[in-house]
Amino acid sequence: MSGNNSPKEFTKKTAWAYALSQGGGFMLIQATVASFISVFMTDTMLIPAAAGSVIMLVATLWDAINDPLMGGICDRTKTKYGSYRPYLLWVPAVLTVVSFLLFLNPSGLSTGQKIAWFSTFYILYGMSVTALTMPQMALIPAMTKDDGQRGQAIQLGIISIAVAFTIASTFTSGWVEKIGSYAPLMIIYGILAIAANLWLFNISSERYKPEQESRSILKDFGIFIKHKKLIIMLIVWMMASVGYGSMFSTSVYYIMYYIMRPDLIGLYMGILSIGALVSMMVIMPIVLKVFKTPTKAFIVTQAVTLVCYVILFFVGNKSLPVLFVISFIATAFSSMEQGLINFFVNDTIDYLQLKEGLVMNGMVSAIKGFAYKCGSTMVSSGILAILAAAGYIAGAIGGQPDSAMTAINCLRFAIPAATCIIIIVCLLFNPIEPHRGEIDAMKAQMKAVDEK
Repeated sequence: MSGNNSPKEFTKKTAWAYALSQGGGFMLIQATVASFISVFMTDTMLIPAAAGSVIMLVATLWDAINDPLMGGICDRTKTKYGSYRPYLLWVPAVLTVVSFLLFLNPSGLSTGQKIAWFSTFYILYGMSVTALTMPQMALIPAMTKDDGQRGQAIQLGIISIAVAFTIASTFTSGWVEKIGSYAPLMIIYGILAIAANLWLFNISSERYKPEQESRSILKDFGIFIKHKKLIIMLIVWMMASVGYGSMFSTSVYYIMYYIMRPDLIGLYMGILSIGALVSMMVIMPIVLKVFKTPTKAFIVTQAVTLVCYVILFFVGNKSLPVLFVISFIATAFSSMEQGLINFFVNDTIDYLQLKEGLVMNGMVSAIKGFAYKCGSTMVSSGILAILAAAGYIAGAIGGQPDSAMTAINCLRFAIPAATCIIIIVCLLFNPIEPHRGEIDAMKAQMKAVDEK
């Protein structure tokens, strides 16, 4: 490789830049929204839970639908900087502004006006996340064909995500108490996101993206659907979203109303976040080394998580030490699902290239995003719908009806346990594993643009 305009090789620095673009400020924003947006909406903006459920349903469904559109647009983007990298330049700035407005909570608005305000910026927030996540995911197989380099970038990304999630979920409540609002934090987090994505843009290059055929986005989607066995990947991505999302989104309600100790929210969220950090930094590399493949590692860790959730469903409120310790163990084994599912994105991209001879990085990333956000829809709207149906009363610590208490316990532990079972069953029939040798042979024949 020669000359300043030559494609940049994938290095350890590239892996770190990619990791920080996924984690860092970007994940600080997402973690704050994931952990606190429902409580912010019901208890700060005073939007009724039933109305909030409808908002979340509509917004997240639209967010899921526009994922394939964004993936197809990315694949068809033609610039001198590539197909995916240009989005790193401007989308983080848009996300920063939208996130700030989402948490602004202007005074003097009626309930209807608050619903309109929140709906608008929650939808725009989801679209901004999509516009950044799709090209980020599609960029990895465009930068390198080496599984070791891909795995390194994914694992560093998950560590970065876990650190950011730990910081946001542990310290956000305390910071908000001091500054009085979530909105200023969005600006700080947004600046960090902008910086990380600019760094990745500057040191990366799309070296493995052949010329795109002239075909419609709908045809790309049809090509994926034609391979019916890949529905298993859709289910795994969806259930991983439900399990992970409900773990954090319901914990605030669980500690505040089921345990009736709102003073312990920060501590409990910190325990979960540290568990997630240990999961990404320590346990995931170990289980991948021991069990060799992401599929086997995923099955084992979901089985451990399932046992923990069953125990906590029955005894979680009996002893705080038991709750804290087993919750930590469950999180330490379940959180790596956020990293393991990304291995299956790259595998699916390679599988379709093997079977169809087509490069569909953006579309596969988008379909994964679609499935993941369908899961998020179940979490965001489902939680509020179930609470509303169960008679949940905002702010009524110690005064919730029995039906609401039962619902909160089920949301926190029973539903995540069910997702573990579904994921295990699906991965026992992973359709890509039998083709691993063929995929490796195909990648061995691929050439980077600067090697041709």
